[in-house]
Amino acid sequence: MILDKIALLLTVIGGINWGLVGLFRFDLVAWIFGGQGAIISRIIYTVIALSSIWCISLLFRSSNDAVVTE
Repeated sequence: MILDKIALLLTVIGGINWGLVGLFRFDLVAWIFGGQGAIISRIIYTVIALSSIWCISLLFRSSNDAVVTE
């Protein structure tokens, strides 16, 4: 499902951003979009959080759910 792939990609991007924060105290999203308080940064943080919540459902799906039948 395309939504699963998009959510997983956004979650990976968020994980990389958190890795940068943890290792180098560098927030890439804030740097690109004008700080943590900027509205666009907050929107991106929220979208990544929602993607992470969506990815929780991937843990509970069986492998048969991913198969598309026509």
